[in-house]
Amino acid sequence: MTMDMNGPPRRRGGPVIALHCSGSGASQWNTLADTLGDNFDLRTPEHYGTPSSGPWPGKHAFTIADEAARPIPFIDQSKHKVHLVGHSYGGGVALHAALLRPCRIASMVLYEPCAFHLLRLMGSRGAEANAEITSLARQFCHGVVMGDYRRAVGLFVDYWNGVGTWDMMRPVAQDALFRWAPKGMLEFRALIDNQATPSDHAELNFPVLILRGGNAPAPTQVIADYLAELLPASQVRVIAGAGHMGPLTHAAEVSALIKQHIVSTDAHLRSHCWERRGPAGDIESAARQAEVAS
Repeated sequence: MTMDMNGPPRRRGGPVIALHCSGSGASQWNTLADTLGDNFDLRTPEHYGTPSSGPWPGKHAFTIADEAARPIPFIDQSKHKVHLVGHSYGGGVALHAALLRPCRIASMVLYEPCAFHLLRLMGSRGAEANAEITSLARQFCHGVVMGDYRRAVGLFVDYWNGVGTWDMMRPVAQDALFRWAPKGMLEFRALIDNQATPSDHAELNFPVLILRGGNAPAPTQVIADYLAELLPASQVRVIAGAGHMGPLTHAAEVSALIKQHIVSTDAHLRSHCWERRGPAGDIESAARQAEVAS
């Protein structure tokens, strides 16, 4: 069962925060929760615009920092460094949360993070992808402003999932996305107008696993490859046959890779701790913990 920010913690293991994609919710991480098991403290805070979090209150212009502030209390309160996981919009939020608390992050896994602001900073390399995503944002926002939520959300869903996906969705799922649509405009603006620079991201010196589908849309494919160059301790893995929604369509494979990355990072951190602390008893104790976590 997936945990939320206010739920009871799992048995203490490597603390993990997983951030969902646009228009989704904590339940998208159910397979990850099962894969990690009870040895990990998994939290899945939901973004503004979900029933659990409510709408953005509108006291000032919305930015990516406002969304990134939501997981910050858990990061600050944790006794241990935190593993951040993010998909799509949630990946962009996770990336910004890491910029706010770089010394509190153990590792990060990003599945096609929508760090759209990087496209306009890449010159000719990102120009075509930037034009593609800004066109989608324009059409989506125009549809919402005009009150044509069906057209706006239909374009959005089919872009990320493939043409025809919207028409095959259940009415209850479509209705949920209609309710989310006004928040979607804020998300596009926050991602595109993010003021973080490439040099900011280059300061994130912890292990980062960047995942993307083999059929990734151009904007997130370009961003994933560019982030792999910017982030000093990163690697890219491509999920064959997957698209942008890989954490849902290929949930078992993606979840297994996330767990592998977290366990590997935890083992490295423990090993580093052993080298500094020295006593054989500590090594044996940590080795047992690593065996349980895996």
